[in-house]
Amino acid sequence: MNAIKRLYCRAYQLAFRAALPVLPYRQPGLLDHLHEIAPLLEQRQISSVLLVADAGVRSLGLTAGLEDSLARAQIACAVYEQRTPNPTIDNVEEARALYVENHAQAIIAVGGGSAMDCAKVVGARIARPNKPVQKMRGLLHILRQTPLMIAVPTTAGTGSETTLAAVITDSETHYKYPINDFALIPDYAVLDAELTVGLPPQITATTGMDALTHAVEAYIGRSTNRLTRAMAEEAVALIAHNLQTAYRDGGNLEARQRMLRAAYCAGIAFTRSYVGYVHGIAHSLGGQYGIAHGLANAVILPHMLRRYGASCSAKLARLAEIAGLVPPGTDENAAAERFIDWVESMNASFGLPTGFAAIREEDIPQMARRADRESNPLYPVPMLMDQQELEAVYHELMRKEEA
Repeated sequence: MNAIKRLYCRAYQLAFRAALPVLPYRQPGLLDHLHEIAPLLEQRQISSVLLVADAGVRSLGLTAGLEDSLARAQIACAVYEQRTPNPTIDNVEEARALYVENHAQAIIAVGGGSAMDCAKVVGARIARPNKPVQKMRGLLHILRQTPLMIAVPTTAGTGSETTLAAVITDSETHYKYPINDFALIPDYAVLDAELTVGLPPQITATTGMDALTHAVEAYIGRSTNRLTRAMAEEAVALIAHNLQTAYRDGGNLEARQRMLRAAYCAGIAFTRSYVGYVHGIAHSLGGQYGIAHGLANAVILPHMLRRYGASCSAKLARLAEIAGLVPPGTDENAAAERFIDWVESMNASFGLPTGFAAIREEDIPQMARRADRESNPLYPVPMLMDQQELEAVYHELMRKEEA
């Protein structure tokens, strides 16, 4: 990266970090069970809601109890089933039309990041009916109160139930990009481990590694504070001690609940301290090829950590200690390398690939431009990279073999 752009990026990030204490971040209220939603809505005198649910989640009957409790409370419930792993602008507009048609007053999102991101942007479109989704890309382009939103994660990974971010794909251009605004932070999050019990092992693995990526990228960036460091450390420790158990024994409610807590903590960390190039690259792969976000993050993370090298070795060494991978006092470089090796070994134990055969040479320049545009200057990464440097990461991922 040239010196002028480098100076601009770091000045932008420094200004944002200085503003952190006065920005209107908030944490959603926490509920423990689905059955707490209907009384909450009654208390707020809400008589009609839009339920945005992952189609697979609804087909498993995971929303049936919620829908029954809403019916008993005489709260009308229109349902939009989110069927794509990467929500599109078309999905948002379909769900928004359903919200308007049924005179809904609140939104409930049940599922993974796909359902929650779709629901968030529906809320943004309700708040800004004359502003198309394309013009919401980036930071603080909503700036109006959205309808009450309750987020119910059925995976322990995205952390979307805590964050100001939503990621949307333009189905025409395959451009996948984040929308960031304080208005998108859900009002309530329901962390109910029973909803995650039936999660297939592979999704348990990739969403868990997604949460790890959130925590690590937030932690090694240059815009941390005491809260985000503590949240990231707690998330890494919980994942290190519970993800393998949740993967092998999906019925272990204790491990499932701790993974939900890990995803929540990681979400708190990265919604304030942001992520990095792993996410910029993952979003481009998701938009171009439909690669699931958690899988992309898991695969890219060790590649990027090695490229960062000494710029984040001290922080990775600290995480290695927190995760119980090395004893205190271990050489910094050795501990950092041990942490990266552990990430790779976790991926391997889950049968995840080390790269993606789908990547085409001719797509790399455009994807790198998009990753550069998303990441710079917003993401306070430990080491800055430009488009050409990011292209090298795609080539490295391209050379690796699929599992």
